Amino acid sequence: MNFDSFFAKYHIKIKDKKLMQQAFTHSSYSNEHHTDNYERLEFLGDAVLELVTSEYFYLNTNLKEGQMSKIRASFVCETALATYAKEIGLNKYILVGKGQKNNVNDTIIADVFESVLGAIYLDCGFTIAKKYVDDIILPYIKKNVHFLKDYKSLLQELVQTDRKSLSYELVEESGPSHNKKFVMNVVIDGIIYGQGIGKSKKEAEQNAAYDAYQKRAK
Repeated sequence: MNFDSFFAKYHIKIKDKKLMQQAFTHSSYSNEHHTDNYERLEFLGDAVLELVTSEYFYLNTNLKEGQMSKIRASFVCETALATYAKEIGLNKYILVGKGQKNNVNDTIIADVFESVLGAIYLDCGFTIAKKYVDDIILPYIKKNVHFLKDYKSLLQELVQTDRKSLSYELVEESGPSHNKKFVMNVVIDGIIYGQGIGKSKKEAEQNAAYDAYQKRAK
């Protein structure tokens, strides 16, 4: 994979090409080709992203701790990260297995945004990783783009008009206590309409509701 032209836009020169390829490699591809996947880099990139955005809101606002947490969450949620990745064309480089090719969803795209950031941090250092985040995310912050919506409430309103039942079911819970992963289905009248992944049950439910809402609102 040739990343040079993509990263040249951000004045980044990737030295460890193998590491960067790993950042784009989904587990479905790594299982088929016996290579490393992006999951460990995603963990690292998540931490870098949290630090960079936290520093920005600390230095540039007078918001209280809870307010900073809330506004930061809006710009680092799955919807936001997937939006950034698609806007800059990061999603075009993702490597997935044969069975996953028709299901490169926002969860995977958001994960890759974080894993790439983790790889940039390891390869180029914090200063360059921070500038990369600033170049991509600050325009959205300055425009006050709202990524976080209460899709659970929106879906509930949509379903109520049809007088149908709605519930959420936990499909999977995995990972260590400091890095949990939850998978939730949203079920409408006994039919699974959407699925979401999150680091908490609440986040997974919101992502499942978003998935279902997009389908029903079409």
